[in-house]
Amino acid sequence: MAMWDKIKDQAKTFQQSQGTRGASGSGQGSHGPAGGGRPGSSSGGSKAQLIGMFKSQLASAKNELKSGAYRDASMAMCALVAAADGRVEPAERQRVEELIVSNEVLQNFPADQLRQRFNQHVDRLLANFEQGKAEALQVIAKAAKKPAEARAVVQTGMVVAGADGSFEPSEQYAIREACTALNIPPSEFGV
Repeated sequence: MAMWDKIKDQAKTFQQSQGTRGASGSGQGSHGPAGGGRPGSSSGGSKAQLIGMFKSQLASAKNELKSGAYRDASMAMCALVAAADGRVEPAERQRVEELIVSNEVLQNFPADQLRQRFNQHVDRLLANFEQGKAEALQVIAKAAKKPAEARAVVQTGMVVAGADGSFEPSEQYAIREACTALNIPPSEFGV
């Protein structure tokens, strides 16, 4: 729990420094973890709130996130998170694909481009994890030139990683590695 609280504080601080007010529940749908805590209990809902906050931060930057570098890096990021534990069940692959194509910001890009890039990375990771990871991190690093895009890539990864209501150590590690590739201190995201 402590980690989520820490990230939540940092995300809040980040949001204040950006001067953005969280978009009121934009596109949060009912994807959150079912019944996480009683309504109004902040601890049960903190993960969902945090993911919601990243989503609204991404949504507020939607117009700036149209480059090929962001698209490719965020697909590599999603694949890294999906394959973080070294395996990807077909159901998980499909679930992440659905998250990707329904993501408000990623709707800047044609769904088939996103699917193709995501699956290409997942296939490489499954064929040879170390090599696939090195290739994915190279693609992620290309987004480092623009700090706003670099942060958005990590936020996209966090949204995908946290969508199932848990944030595995292997997923945290994948996000840390991506932060390193993007020259962002992982502590900014509490990982």
